[in-house]
Amino acid sequence: MAGRLQPVLAGVVTALVGFASSFTVVLAGLRAVGADDAQAASGLLVLCVAAGLCAVWLGLRHRLPMAVAWSTPGAALLVATGPVPGGWPAAVGAFLVAGVLIAAAGLIPALGRAVAAIPGPIASAMLAGVLLPLCTAPVRALVEVPRLAGPVVLTWLVLHRFARRWAVPAALAVAAVAIAFTAPAAGPGRLHLAPTVEVTTPAWTLSAVVGLALPLFLVTMAAQNVPGMAVLAGYGYRAPLGSALRVTGLASALGAPAGGHAVNLAAITAALAAGPDAHPDPDRRWIASVTAGIGLALLGLGAGVATALVLLSPPVLVEAVAGLALLGALAGAVAGAVTAPEAREAAVVTFVVTASGVSLLGVGGAFWGLVAGWLMLLLFRRRPAAAGAPPGQAEATDGRSLSVPVR
Repeated sequence: MAGRLQPVLAGVVTALVGFASSFTVVLAGLRAVGADDAQAASGLLVLCVAAGLCAVWLGLRHRLPMAVAWSTPGAALLVATGPVPGGWPAAVGAFLVAGVLIAAAGLIPALGRAVAAIPGPIASAMLAGVLLPLCTAPVRALVEVPRLAGPVVLTWLVLHRFARRWAVPAALAVAAVAIAFTAPAAGPGRLHLAPTVEVTTPAWTLSAVVGLALPLFLVTMAAQNVPGMAVLAGYGYRAPLGSALRVTGLASALGAPAGGHAVNLAAITAALAAGPDAHPDPDRRWIASVTAGIGLALLGLGAGVATALVLLSPPVLVEAVAGLALLGALAGAVAGAVTAPEAREAAVVTFVVTASGVSLLGVGGAFWGLVAGWLMLLLFRRRPAAAGAPPGQAEATDGRSLSVPVR
């Protein structure tokens, strides 16, 4: 009996950790690009349901522990991008385009290879620049609301040392308790706790497509889908990437009008379902990912409650919890950006431009960071060695791909 329950329990843990560790990032991202409270709650709901259904379908079809999650770095990108020309409808249109591109990558192998050919240091540097603003939120929260933020950060530190997977959920629980004791007794009258779906007619603007849809597609592919495949391969599974991209891309496109920005293969939480803790027999671990999918879809029914929690708290406190959840991802992205000495300067330029948050021609900093990094690589691809210089001083970027595992 214990052996039968083990993958089910692993799936429940995967769903709880996946939801609690980063739903604040999702809500912050959706609100940053123009969603109101109801639209943000709708987006969180549809992401949970879409990811859950994808995980169930892929697990049952392939009998592999292919866990699915929302794009956490994609949500962080939304925070970094901020309002787009055309408002929320244009952002929804960008979500739809990104979903179509993900599905196309599963249908057209050349497109998938083109994404994989993005130099790893550049992709990592762009991700690091996107994550940096959110990861500074815990510091700001300790200064602005120390009585609320102090216990949250302390809880995260202790659990991060002794039970890492529960560090962010525990910090979130402490934040919820603090909010409950400090929020007004009546609370805002506009809260809707029941799950609702708010459909928005997509609109398309060139700046939103170039500045949001394209970076969202690239970040989701480079920082979620590729590492997700690597996690599965690390546990001995040969998962079909094309099938995963087609299913998650289609789900992302269908969920976009309701506010979902993107779903994809999970990476960090994938290890909870694909590792030996899920079941000693690798052929039984798919039960964990299917259970996680069902659990995540059910947790989506609490999207209204999650949104209410965010509305009742100081914005910087919610961002602090999100920042704590992304610190590991930031560390991995920074490490990936500076690993290759020959591409280090180009990666730093990408990071600086992305983190600056500049917007030019209505296009956000993530796109311009990629452009700046590519230009640096092209400019310094071959450096002629000075006369008499020892061999090896001429440098050439190698363009090796480097994946950063996130969620």
